[in-house]
Amino acid sequence: MASNGSSTTRPLIGLTTYAERAQTGVWDTDFALLPYNYVESVSRAGGVPVLLPPIEHGAEEVVAALDGLVVSGGADIDPARYGHQSHPATTATRPGRDEWEAELVRHALPRDLPVLGVCRGAQLLNVALGGTLHQHLPDVVEHEAHRPGPAVFGATRVRLAAGSLAATILGDDVKVPCYHHQALDRIAPALTATGWATDGTVEAVELPGHRFVLGVQWHPEQDADDLRLFQALVTASSAASHDKEESQ
Repeated sequence: MASNGSSTTRPLIGLTTYAERAQTGVWDTDFALLPYNYVESVSRAGGVPVLLPPIEHGAEEVVAALDGLVVSGGADIDPARYGHQSHPATTATRPGRDEWEAELVRHALPRDLPVLGVCRGAQLLNVALGGTLHQHLPDVVEHEAHRPGPAVFGATRVRLAAGSLAATILGDDVKVPCYHHQALDRIAPALTATGWATDGTVEAVELPGHRFVLGVQWHPEQDADDLRLFQALVTASSAASHDKEESQ
């Protein structure tokens, strides 16, 4: 791990990225990319961001080198992963990324590596552990407030279960930025729902018995004034790093 110039070290936090066609300058080509506010959030919270492009191998080695993991937002998860046919509103899936992130999670959990799932990341965590998704949330809640329009974030009030990890960090009630048309449906048996929007949408899930495994349906990286989730992840990752060093 990299030193911050003191007697302690800053934990390495992996950030999953998109593999997308994009343009910059004179180039129009394939990129591994991620909105920079994820990077800033982890860095400002005290971690060292490490970008993880979706590839076909190496998840075990990557996890072994990390102190914490953020599974970021992005495209819809391929419904074939949870045994459903595709809804007309499910578009632009990225099966290769789904597989890569599921492998990261599969290797992270036995190591008790701290994991924060953001929006799609919360959905991926649920699907990887055996849950399912609502493929088009407006069909369920009969409104589009969770994704008001293209590139427009909604504002969702979330109630968090008292005593949960999320509530310990954020309090029992929080207003958050959201942008999603899918959501958790059947919760994976290992997970516990700990946050709900006023319309009943599950907004947070946790994995009991682990140091820090939290999925949130909203986008904490969009609120530059509230780093609490990222700070909690970094704190847990620092503890995980210390424990790893002690065991070596």
